[in-house]
Amino acid sequence: MNIHKAIQSAHKYHQAGNLDQAEVLCKKILKKQPKHFDALHLLGFICYQSKDYNSAISYLQKAIHINSADAVAYNNLGQSFLEKVQIHEALFYFQKAIQLKPDYVLAHFNKSLALLLSGDFKEGLKEYKWRWKLEEHQMRNFSRPLWNGSFIKDAAILLHTEQGLGDTIQFIRYAPMVAAKGAKVIAECQKELATLLKSVQGIHQIVIQGEELPAFDLHCPLLNLPLVLNTTLENIPAKTPYINADPLLIQKWRERVRDDNGVVKVGIAWAGGPRHKKDRYRSCSLGVFSPLAQLDDITFYSLQKGDAAQQAKNPPEGIKLIDYMEEIKDFSDTAALIENLDLVISVDTAVAHLAGALGKPVWTLLSYAADWRWMLNRDDSPWYPSMRLFRQPSLDNWMPVMDRLISELRRCP
Repeated sequence: MNIHKAIQSAHKYHQAGNLDQAEVLCKKILKKQPKHFDALHLLGFICYQSKDYNSAISYLQKAIHINSADAVAYNNLGQSFLEKVQIHEALFYFQKAIQLKPDYVLAHFNKSLALLLSGDFKEGLKEYKWRWKLEEHQMRNFSRPLWNGSFIKDAAILLHTEQGLGDTIQFIRYAPMVAAKGAKVIAECQKELATLLKSVQGIHQIVIQGEELPAFDLHCPLLNLPLVLNTTLENIPAKTPYINADPLLIQKWRERVRDDNGVVKVGIAWAGGPRHKKDRYRSCSLGVFSPLAQLDDITFYSLQKGDAAQQAKNPPEGIKLIDYMEEIKDFSDTAALIENLDLVISVDTAVAHLAGALGKPVWTLLSYAADWRWMLNRDDSPWYPSMRLFRQPSLDNWMPVMDRLISELRRCP
């Protein structure tokens, strides 16, 4: 075997997305040369991508033992520990990567996620600014300066959407605080949220993402507001509701659901947007909810949009699922429907944030390695007082979550 050609081929297979063939070649190389750094490193990363984190850690630790000067290997090892929610180890290896390569963007970004997960907002939010150097999070180029949190009386400030719908819902809570500093707040948001966010106090004008922007003096991405407004775990602005549904729409949906059977009305959403980098972890299928069929006197309502909404046409046997989503025009309708439900159960997606922002009872289902905003080892959220968190006990394991849901739902009046 020509080792040099073999590792080149392995990298080509990997780049093409053929992980199985790349893995086979790496293992063949390691049979010939057990201490081949590139093969160990690539195989470790393949295992990471395949969610086999224990094997990833084993291979990457061997690789680092051979070459202790490779920053990428340290970062990949840190990522593997982060997915296992071993924060101390993850931070150690991210920091090693940064020591070797101080401008290593991905290591800084990953370090920020680990710090935020641990509840260290002070350092985590500083590091989180490195996201703007990643291709998927690049800062938009405005001629006006970035706001630093100073007093801005009579200035027009553009608060602009940066990531997903749920992020916009979560961080628009800061608009009243910005307005209280004397600014005229212009909020840019996704089209689906434009009508709904008119209810947020402190917003002078709503602009839909992609439309021509009015004149403004300063700008700030929504997810930078926690940093510039010095957010800590103790002072998160968590008063709800900070978003309100239209009373006329609430009445419309009250009449719509009035005659639906069921002592308890529960809205459910099972999937986020597929473009989310970690959607394969946070989302599930409607079929995962099938154990809930054993519950009597509960009527479930689909709150699901997107391709996954088609699953509502063929719900698990025994579950009474009502699907009005074709009548839902935007999140204003979704909010009004939620106001007529007793409870929302959702994976980590915009529906969970919306229910929380409305102050409605919401149970959020989290993957084992949950997003940083849900932190660690807690079943409540400092962002949303009405929210409870239901965490996977292990990777891709939703069944214990469903068992706990059944137990808790049986206690509902």
